[in-house]
Amino acid sequence: MQRWVGSLVLSFCALVGADINAAELNHPQEYARCMALAPSDPNDAFEMATAWKELGGGDAAEHCAAVALLHNGQAQYAARRLEILAQNIVAEPEFKGEILAQAGQAWLLHGDAPRAEAALTAAVYLLRSQPAVMIDRAQARAAMTDYQGAIDDLTIALTADPTRVEAYIFRASAYRYLDRLDEAQRDLADALIRAPEAPEAFLERGIVHRLKGQDNAARDDWLRVLELSPDSEAAAFARTNIEKMDVKVD
Repeated sequence: MQRWVGSLVLSFCALVGADINAAELNHPQEYARCMALAPSDPNDAFEMATAWKELGGGDAAEHCAAVALLHNGQAQYAARRLEILAQNIVAEPEFKGEILAQAGQAWLLHGDAPRAEAALTAAVYLLRSQPAVMIDRAQARAAMTDYQGAIDDLTIALTADPTRVEAYIFRASAYRYLDRLDEAQRDLADALIRAPEAPEAFLERGIVHRLKGQDNAARDDWLRVLELSPDSEAAAFARTNIEKMDVKVD
């Protein structure tokens, strides 16, 4: 979500900058304050956005309300509001695409992959296949078991930006689900060249080693995850995988 905020601030400020009400609110400043508050205190941010909207905050206030809902764990309601907001934006296709991309992210967080894929497909068209949006759509497609579609999206993303380490890891996972283990290993090698201490890459490579019957190599990779990031979600998966190999890890 954070990756969109900078460009959206400018766009929303342009929309509301001239809409000064009787109290002469500084709308760009209100938007910046509301968005800064949303991650740390989403309830207050939502209340602020609601009150501000009644004072002429318009789409900027609505956007902050949706972001506050997302930070408050209400991804479904955030996604719906973002989609409605996008429908109201007519004149700025790229701006509309950014809002749809956020809606897609929210649907992903809610666990509704088909709706995420639909929103992100619209965003892909409007944003001319930006790598970040392609990666998000790939995750939605993978969640729908469309692994080849995910691979296609990630390939587009990596062609545009070969530095996206997460795209190599996601594509390796998609290759694994299609039993294309050699291709998965190549992607993980590329990921680790660019990020030698990426725990997610070691986790995924361990799974590939395990599927190839290379148990010692798998165990080494999962132990490396525990060294690099012992309290992470990747570490929890690594512990579980090691335990399944009858090696208890404290």
